[in-house]
Amino acid sequence: MHVKVLGPGCARCKRLEELTREAALEAGVTVEIEHVTDTDRILDYPIVSTPGLVIEEEVKMSGRLPRRDEIVAWLRETAGPAGSAKDASPTA
Repeated sequence: MHVKVLGPGCARCKRLEELTREAALEAGVTVEIEHVTDTDRILDYPIVSTPGLVIEEEVKMSGRLPRRDEIVAWLRETAGPAGSAKDASPTA
């Protein structure tokens, strides 16, 4: 599953990436996380402020740090019943 963290690389953006990695482990899904720092690429998404979280090209949130359980729910929802595996781990 492809996940993008949108933001310039500030502390909140880095924390969102950490939370997403933790959530992927908890959800049991394998994710590839891309940190998008290029302003032009960030503006390709309908967000008003950073950080932003995009899962499989769908913007899930922007402008705040979500709770880890929110990210877990989004990952599980996107993965569906066939997408989760107990031994899955996030990749960079």
